Amino acid sequence: MEIAKLGEFGLIDRLTKDIKPQNKATKYGVGDDCAVLHYPDSEVLVTTDMLMEGVHFDLTYIDMEHLGWKSAMVNISDIFAMNGIPRQLTVSLAVSKRFTVEDLEQFYQGLRLACDKWNVDIVGGDTTSSYTGLAISITCIGEARKENIVYRNGAKETDLICVSGDLGAAYMGLQLLEREKAVFYQMVDEAKKKGRPAPDFQPDFAGKEYLLQRQLKTEARGDIIQRLHEANIRPTAMMDISDGLSSELMHICTQSHVGCRIFEKQIPIDYQTAVMAEELNMNVTTCALNGGEDYELLFTVPIGDHEKIEAMEDVKLIGHITKESLGHILVTRDDQEFELKAQGWNPLQK
Repeated sequence: MEIAKLGEFGLIDRLTKDIKPQNKATKYGVGDDCAVLHYPDSEVLVTTDMLMEGVHFDLTYIDMEHLGWKSAMVNISDIFAMNGIPRQLTVSLAVSKRFTVEDLEQFYQGLRLACDKWNVDIVGGDTTSSYTGLAISITCIGEARKENIVYRNGAKETDLICVSGDLGAAYMGLQLLEREKAVFYQMVDEAKKKGRPAPDFQPDFAGKEYLLQRQLKTEARGDIIQRLHEANIRPTAMMDISDGLSSELMHICTQSHVGCRIFEKQIPIDYQTAVMAEELNMNVTTCALNGGEDYELLFTVPIGDHEKIEAMEDVKLIGHITKESLGHILVTRDDQEFELKAQGWNPLQK
């Protein structure tokens, strides 16, 4: 169905008509000029992300449902990175005429699955036209008690540096998808030159399913936040790893006015990530440091929490905070020391 057949308000009604608020703070959601939220005893957290077709996603290899899921999760992840609880979400879309109502229903299906996982209410947004492709803007609203909020600027000398999960897999998943896309287009070009129909192409993803999952089905690590609460651990600084470990760690160090020392052998890397890096003749540590889109949590904790961190599942201690004058050091597997540089994803870089 063409979107024009429904119009803006008909489309909004179709996509949101059965959304029921799950949070007490949501007094009124979709349907008026503003959503109405009530937070009497907590601080309000707000984060916004834009995802642009051709910059942040490629519809050649991500379907609309997975795109909806990912669009929600990258924002929900930011709330968790402040040690908060995500509560509401607004969705703004700019769509071209090549998209149908069914396409947007699939997008909302993924969006709602992600929101349902973390009990987040969709409370509004905007829809307009685009001449250049699909643009997505998501705002997520969360809450936290003032004393529980964790900023980037709280790391202290001797604090331990920790990460959740493993790193580099999402970047390797992207490289895999880009490789298979290039092979497909090469086959199409060759077929055109010979006057033949487009080939029946089956991408080679065997044994690399985890890499695809990490790239296409992003997970916000609210489970890690819950485990930290249960272990009575309050991080001193925290971020989610969207642009790469090196860039995020430099953000924490810069804002906290400290140095750091991390160890290559401690950086968690999945087996499939290592195999794919070798296959593509890439340095797997470089991929883990700079790849981005892992959406794992990078955080620092007081040294007194060492035993608690060691006992936590899916959390890895990778180094410690030092004096600012000692710089930002990566210690390699053979004990050489290199200055760590922020070489992660930069959307505005030429």
